[in-house]
Amino acid sequence: MKKILLSVAAITCFVFLSLAQVKMPAPSPTQTVKQDFGIGTIELTYSRPSIRGRKILGDLVPLNKLWRTGANAATRIVFSDPVEIGGKKIDSGTYVLYTIPGIDTWDVILNKGLDNWGIDGYKETEDVVRFKADAAKMKNKLETFTIDFSDINPETCSMNIKWEKTSVSIPIVANFKDKVRAQIEAAMKTDKKPYWQAAQFYNEYDKNLPLALENATKAIEENKEAFWMWIYKAKIQKDMGDNAGALESSKRSMELAAAAKNDDYVKMNKDLQKSLKYIPQGILYCNLY
Repeated sequence: MKKILLSVAAITCFVFLSLAQVKMPAPSPTQTVKQDFGIGTIELTYSRPSIRGRKILGDLVPLNKLWRTGANAATRIVFSDPVEIGGKKIDSGTYVLYTIPGIDTWDVILNKGLDNWGIDGYKETEDVVRFKADAAKMKNKLETFTIDFSDINPETCSMNIKWEKTSVSIPIVANFKDKVRAQIEAAMKTDKKPYWQAAQFYNEYDKNLPLALENATKAIEENKEAFWMWIYKAKIQKDMGDNAGALESSKRSMELAAAAKNDDYVKMNKDLQKSLKYIPQGILYCNLY
């Protein structure tokens, strides 16, 4: 009898261990999306349920009620740097992404309840921001719930929540100018001064053309053969209304690019010079009256 009981126990243990080792596919698999943005990153972790013949908006996902924005655990979003989302400024950090779906608009919520499971434990007092976003109809049905990023530029991008035939686009703005400006000012006090990076920042983001030109000129002094710097300087001069200076810088860029056999920059300089209404020597134009 004792042997029989031991045998039964051994078989039960074997069956239990065998079942414990079986791994099944997740009905709503988890995905982590990491997007470079500004001078930092946005990282999103969420579960992706599929339609599987069900009605989604207004049924599986109730209207006008708090939703975890996915399945299983609460959706998390991590900003490495401060951003503006939906017109609201937030600090860098980790947040839970909740939504309240509607027919025409959704409420979008970033919340501090990092220990919440889905919507369990949600407290409105822990909301960091809450704003409305328009819902749009998609032409084609999307089977699997998706959150992605699009229209990615250095300062702006869109985060898109999509499922079935509904899409909600959320604007995000990077707030990196003060940080980069401080880095440049600090680096300028060292032996290795970032003149080239400073020229690009002051021209493209800070819109300080005199300071951009000053730094571009200093960068060229350290690298006189850099044809890409010469044409960059020419474009700044053009934007400042100094067409004569822009022409001289562009001609120098084209000479250096031709010597380096870089046809792309030769063409870019030709196009720039045309925009400056430059007439190459040797070509005569006659006005007929």
